[in-house]
Amino acid sequence: MAREMVRQGGRSARIQAEVHRTVNELLKEMDRGAITVPMVAERAGVTPSTIYRRWGDLSDLLADVAVARLRPVADPEDTGAMRSDLEAFVLQYVEEMSSRVGRQMLSDVLGTWEGDAAGQCCQFTYQHLETMRERALQRGEQAFDVSEAIDFIMAPVVYHILFGDREVTPDYCRSVVRRFFRT
Repeated sequence: MAREMVRQGGRSARIQAEVHRTVNELLKEMDRGAITVPMVAERAGVTPSTIYRRWGDLSDLLADVAVARLRPVADPEDTGAMRSDLEAFVLQYVEEMSSRVGRQMLSDVLGTWEGDAAGQCCQFTYQHLETMRERALQRGEQAFDVSEAIDFIMAPVVYHILFGDREVTPDYCRSVVRRFFRT
């Protein structure tokens, strides 16, 4: 399916902002299963065809909104040491993503194969880990491998958040970081 080219700024950016705002409002007001493209379009003041042309379907739109909400607004906390930086990052990530809203955003991002929502969210995590790795090098600490941090820290945490097979407690998060440094 051909997608309209999205220009930076201008009418296209205003439409995207209004549609995102509308979706976020609707998600606060009702269960996501009750939301429809025509409902979003009417409230946002656009035609349903605008939404279908730009996002494809409701799941792609929800994924795009989730990516926008997951986009980092700041660098990870600098605690002064690599290990405590990683612990603080994982604890904050779990606090945000294990909430009902966080789990739903993860589900929205993973619920679509169109676009690159999951890849964008992965990139956010890679960038944060790279920031922490660079800080460690600047402090004279032995840096970690970012891909290994994804495999040994983030992957099990995200798995348990998504599948809810265990409570992802602060103690569990600290143990994952501790095990990572023993490898």
